[in-house]
Amino acid sequence: MHKLRCILVGAVTPMLVMLSSALCSARPLTDPATQREIKVSARKFTFTPKTITVARGERIKLVITAEDVDHGFAIKEFGIDQEIKAKETKVIELTPDKEGRYQFSCSVFCGDGHAEMIGELVVTGAPTPVAASQMKVTFDPASPGVVFVESAGERLRIDTSNKTVDRIAEAETRATKGETAQVAKKERESSKAYEPYDYHVVNIPTPKAVRRHSLNLHFTHRFQEQITAVEGEEFDDHIARISKDLLGLDSSSVSSFGVTYGFTDRLYANVYRSPLCQPGLCKTIEIGLGYHWLDEAGKSPLAVSTYGSVEGDHNFTERYTYNLQVMIGRSLTKYVNVFFSPAVHINANGGDRFKEFLAFQPLAANLKLGEHSGSFGFGINARVRPTTSLLFEYTPRVGFKLGQITPVFDPTLGRITGFTNDSEAAIGFGIEKRIGRHVFSLTFSNTQTTTTARYNSSNLALGPDHFTIGFNLFRRIL
Repeated sequence: MHKLRCILVGAVTPMLVMLSSALCSARPLTDPATQREIKVSARKFTFTPKTITVARGERIKLVITAEDVDHGFAIKEFGIDQEIKAKETKVIELTPDKEGRYQFSCSVFCGDGHAEMIGELVVTGAPTPVAASQMKVTFDPASPGVVFVESAGERLRIDTSNKTVDRIAEAETRATKGETAQVAKKERESSKAYEPYDYHVVNIPTPKAVRRHSLNLHFTHRFQEQITAVEGEEFDDHIARISKDLLGLDSSSVSSFGVTYGFTDRLYANVYRSPLCQPGLCKTIEIGLGYHWLDEAGKSPLAVSTYGSVEGDHNFTERYTYNLQVMIGRSLTKYVNVFFSPAVHINANGGDRFKEFLAFQPLAANLKLGEHSGSFGFGINARVRPTTSLLFEYTPRVGFKLGQITPVFDPTLGRITGFTNDSEAAIGFGIEKRIGRHVFSLTFSNTQTTTTARYNSSNLALGPDHFTIGFNLFRRIL
C-alpha cells in the first residue's frame, strides 16, 4: 500500500507543477489587460448586488439591466450618470484609481422608494499575485487516483488513472461545500416600499411624485372647537369644557375628500371637495393638474413639482379662484425633510365677496380686503421611527387674508364705528403613521380650511397658540 501511494504521488506531482505554472501564467490577477465583468440588476427599489467590491486600478465592466422601469446609475465621485431604459442593458467601464467606499444610486425617478435605491462601490488596495501557497490540493478518498486542485478561483478535477482534467462547475463546487442556493423573494411593493413622506405635511403639499396609473384617496377632517384655552377662560373651566366635548370631537367638523390619479410617473390630476360653508366661500370643488419635474437624486439636490388648479364655489358653479403653486423638498438628513411651497391665488376675493353679507352696512366700504393673495408654506417632516414622523408647518400670507370680519363697537357712543379683518397665518403640527398603502396623521391646526386657496390662513382667526384637533387619511387604491 505504501508503495502504491508513492507511485501515485510521483505521478501526480509533475502534473501539479505544470498545472500551477499554467494557471499562474495564464491568469495573473495583476494583468492590466484583464477586464472583470460584473452584472448588476436594477429593480424597484434596489440594486443587485447592493455592494460591489473591486481593487484599485482594476478594470471592470458593469453590465447593468433595468428589469422593470426606467432607472439610472450614478457614482458622483467617478463622474458616472447613465440612464437605462426599461428592459434594456447598458455597459459602463470603470477603472477606479482611489481607494474608499463610494455610493451609487438611481438617478432616474422610479417611484416612491426611489430615494432609497442606493448601493456601495468598495475600492480596496491594489491586488497582489497569487502565491503558490494559495493553491489547495485535496485527494478524493472514495476514488484513488483522483485529485481536486483549487487555484485562482477555479476548481479542477484530475483523474490520474484516465489522465483527464475537468473544470468543476460553480454550482457543483457550492454543493460540494454544502452551500444552499438562495432564491430571492419578491416583496410586496405596497407594504415594503420606502416612502420618506406623504403628499401633505398637515395642509401644505409636498413634491412627492404620484405613481403612474395609481389612484389615491385623500381625506381630511377638521373640528371647530379649540382644545386650548379660549381668551379669559379659567383653568378649571377649560378642563371641564374639553372633557365634556371630548377634546372638541363633539363640535362641528369639516370633512373634505379628494382623488388623485397619476397619468405617468410625473403628470397627475387632482379633484378635491370641501363642504366648508361660511360668508365668502361655500362647498368648494378644486380641480387641478400637477407635474413632477425633479427628484432629489443624482444631479438634482432638490425635489420639485408644480401644481395649477381652479376652485369653484357651490360645487364648481360660481366664484372661481385660480392657483399656481411650486412644491420644493430637500432632505437635511436621512430622517428629516424640509419643504417650501409658495403659491399665488388669483381672484381669491373676487368681487369683494367676503363682504357681501355686510352690503347693508355703509361702514363696511372702508374695509379693504384685497382681491388676490400669495402664500409661503414652510414645512418639516422628521422621522422618529421607520414609519412614524413628526410634522410641523407654518404658512404666512400676503394680499387678501381669510380670517374673520368683526365689528368695532364703541361703548361710549353705543354703536358700531367700523369693521376689522382679524386674520392669522395658518400653523399646524402633528404625528404621522404609515402602514403600507395607508397613511394616518393626527393633526393640530388653527384652521379648518384645506383647499389650496384657503388652507394658508386661519378661517377661525385663531392665533399660533390656539389649535383644534383633526386628522388626515391617505389610501392608495391602485
